[in-house]
Amino acid sequence: MTLGLLAACADTATIDRVSGPRAGFAAVADRSKKAQIGAAAWHQSAAEISAADARTRSMIQGKTVTAETAVQVAMLNNRGLQAAYADLGLSAADVWETALGPVPSVGISVSGLAGNVARTLEATLITAVLDAATAKPRTRVAELRFEQAQLAAAGETISLAVETRRAWIEAVAAFEAVALIKRSQNAADAASELASELGRTGAMNAADQAREHAFNAEIAAELADAKLEAQLAKERLARLMGVSLGQVTFYIPDALPGLPGRPRSRADIERLALQNRVDLAAGRLELEAIAADYKLTGQTRAVSDITILAGLESERDGGETETNPVLDVEFEIPLYDTGKLISRRGALAYLKAANQLAQAAVNARAEARAAHLAVTGKHSVALHWRDVVLPLRRTIDEEALKSYSGMITSTFELLEDARDGLEAQLGAGEAKRDYWLAETDVTAAIWGGNVSAGASEGDKE
Repeated sequence: MTLGLLAACADTATIDRVSGPRAGFAAVADRSKKAQIGAAAWHQSAAEISAADARTRSMIQGKTVTAETAVQVAMLNNRGLQAAYADLGLSAADVWETALGPVPSVGISVSGLAGNVARTLEATLITAVLDAATAKPRTRVAELRFEQAQLAAAGETISLAVETRRAWIEAVAAFEAVALIKRSQNAADAASELASELGRTGAMNAADQAREHAFNAEIAAELADAKLEAQLAKERLARLMGVSLGQVTFYIPDALPGLPGRPRSRADIERLALQNRVDLAAGRLELEAIAADYKLTGQTRAVSDITILAGLESERDGGETETNPVLDVEFEIPLYDTGKLISRRGALAYLKAANQLAQAAVNARAEARAAHLAVTGKHSVALHWRDVVLPLRRTIDEEALKSYSGMITSTFELLEDARDGLEAQLGAGEAKRDYWLAETDVTAAIWGGNVSAGASEGDKE
């Protein structure tokens, strides 16, 4: 009869919630949707993987890939992200097993006397009863860990989306630089050829000729380096998208989008970060899990300006000591050794987690403010290059061309101005790239994940 009661203790409601093949994934997809990073997908069969591969090819094969397309392909195809989703499934299985409860069984040792057999049977039954009695709190802890696993999966999804967008921006900027240097290469080739002709006629000395040839060689080296960087950037992007450039052919735009009139980031980014960051939400769940695991019911105190609790007070106001109840059993169970051990370990674990959460909140605030400063500052710098520096360079080029047409300026003076113009164009391109990277980092600051502002390493395989 006792074993029958134990079998009936399974938490069927919880089992129903976590027994689905994609248990918990709806929360991940919902957070991804709110963050506007693309539709997440969890493939669990060969057919689903094949369908995702076919869809990926249809989206990018022979096409010029936008940032949104690159992110969506990564959501579909990145194997590292799929591995993170598998961790979510393992966490759901843990809840399922805990909610299912112990399997009713009796183990009897016959190696000793009859009295020993009886005591072994009694101990086994008592242990089974205790397991059933503690199933509910253990299931609650498992459920909290499952919620943390959902947040971790969402964090991985957001991180991949941000990394992929950053990689796309860097790749496009690299190809844009190649196009600019190519145009200067044409001018450098012309100057070098002209210097050679003038040298043959005696109109240019050897030093001046060498100077023009050296500039042409430098531009050639710079172009080769830019082409290499562009190809490497494209490889990084393809890796994050989960595709192989040897099997799929896609193209990168020649230039980044133009600058908006003002930054698109929210002025209330700090508030949004505290509301939406996955690491803060996971930290709050960690506090709940520790409290549930150690059965902490003592008085707590606040340690930050957001809802973060820390500590387990050993005394109530007025000096009255609070203790935790301990099951009264005849044999030792390490989990419930003594009330003092539970209280002390629980208090320290809780204080550790609470202080970690408080520090995470401080970091989130700082990162949000830094992201806002970066995006507004980079926007101002990029506008300055676009609206001030480049127009001045165009004026210089136009006036130089007029002087050249009037035989006032030599060919080499005209080419010297063209060189300076190239540097200005490259500077403007870098400023535009930095703005779009800063705009992407705003997403990471608000929603969390593992991407730090300005980072480009740590690509997922």
